Amino acid sequence: MENLKKFKRKLEGVVVSSKNEKTIVVSTTRKFKHSKYSKFIKETKKFHAHDESSVAKLGDKVMIIESKSYSKLKKWELIKVLN
Repeated sequence: MENLKKFKRKLEGVVVSSKNEKTIVVSTTRKFKHSKYSKFIKETKKFHAHDESSVAKLGDKVMIIESKSYSKLKKWELIKVLN
C-alpha cells in the first residue's frame, strides 16, 4: 500500500459477491447531473477486483485501485476494507 501511484484511480464501493476464489465484485455508485434535463442521476457499475487473502465479505465497504490485468474482467485490486 505504500507504493501507490497517484495517477491510478481509486473507487469506493460495496461488495456484492465474494463467491469466487481471490475475486470480489464491487458495486460503485456515482451521482451526476443530466446535461439536457438537469436532473440528478445515480449510476451503478460493477467491478471485479483481486482479493489475494479473501479478506472482504459480502456487504463490506471497500476501496479498490486500478492494477494490472489479472483476467479478462479483473483489472482492479483490493486496497482495504473500510468497515
